[in-house]
Amino acid sequence: MLGIPVTYSGTYKPTGSKHRARAAPDPPPLFDDTSGGYSSQPGGYPAPGADVAFNVNHLIGDPMANMAMAYGGSIASHGKDMVHKELHRFVSVNKLKYFFAVDTAYVAKKLGLLVFPYTHQSWEVQYSRDVPLPPRQDLNAPDLYIPTMAFITYVLLAGMALGIQKRFSPEVLGLCASTALVWVVMEVLALLLGVYLATVRSDLSTFHLLAYSGYKYVGMILSVLTGLLFGSDGYYVALAWTSSALMYFILQLSPLFQVRSLRTAALGPDSMGGPTPRQRLQLYLTLGAAAFQPLMIYWLTFHLVR
Repeated sequence: MLGIPVTYSGTYKPTGSKHRARAAPDPPPLFDDTSGGYSSQPGGYPAPGADVAFNVNHLIGDPMANMAMAYGGSIASHGKDMVHKELHRFVSVNKLKYFFAVDTAYVAKKLGLLVFPYTHQSWEVQYSRDVPLPPRQDLNAPDLYIPTMAFITYVLLAGMALGIQKRFSPEVLGLCASTALVWVVMEVLALLLGVYLATVRSDLSTFHLLAYSGYKYVGMILSVLTGLLFGSDGYYVALAWTSSALMYFILQLSPLFQVRSLRTAALGPDSMGGPTPRQRLQLYLTLGAAAFQPLMIYWLTFHLVR
C-alpha cells in the first residue's frame, strides 16, 4: 500500500490539510484593475514604478507631444537666428566685444574697487593712440561682464532667499528678475534723455551707461547676502556701505562728471574760470544718477530680507 505510486491528473491536487494551508487563495481585490497598462501584482495593485513607466511611454509615444516638442524646438531655433540677426543689425559687435574684454585679475580688482573705492588714486581712463584701452588693461574702463554676471547672481540669490522664506514660485522669481531688468533699462533711457537735454558731446554710449547702471547689482548681492546671514540689521549696514561706495565710484569715474575721462568736448569759452551752464547740467545729471543708486538698491532688495 505504501509502495504504490499515486499519480494525479493535471487538474487534481492533494487535499491534505498541509497542502491546503499553502495553497490558500489571496483575498479578492476590492476593485478590479482595468488599466490594462500595468503589470499587476497579487491583490490587483500595480507594480512599483509601473505608473511612471506608463506615463513616460505614453508621452514618448504620443504623436501630439512629439509634434509639440518638435515645433517648440523649431521656434527656439528660429528665435535664436532672429536675435543674432537683429543683434548684428543694431549693435556693433566689435564695440560690444570691448566691454567683455576682461580677465580674472581685472574682475577681482574691479569688484574690490566697487566695494572699497576710497583708496583708489587715479581715475583717468587710459588711451592708446586715441583709443581707450580694454578693461583688462585699464581698471577704470567700464565693462559689461560684471553687470551681466552680477544680474544672474542676483536672480539666483533672490530665488534662494524666497525659498528660505517659503515664498518661492516661478512667477515671483520671474517678476523679481524682470523688475530688476526693467528698472535698469528705464534708468539708462532717463540718462540718455538727460545727456541729450544737456547737449553733452562725448564718446559716451549706451553701453557705458548700461555698465555704470549695472554695477549696482554688486551692491544688491552683498546687501541681500548680508541680510540672509545677519538679519535686517546686517542688511541695512551693508546697504549703507555699498550705496555710499557706489555713489563715490560714480562721482569719481562717471564721464558726465569728470569730463576728461572720456574726452568730453563740452568745454565752453570760459572753461578756465567758473563752470559753464552746460557743465552745471552735467554735474547735476551725475549727482542725480549717483543719488538714485541707493534708492534702486533698496527698492530691489528690501523684500528679499525679513
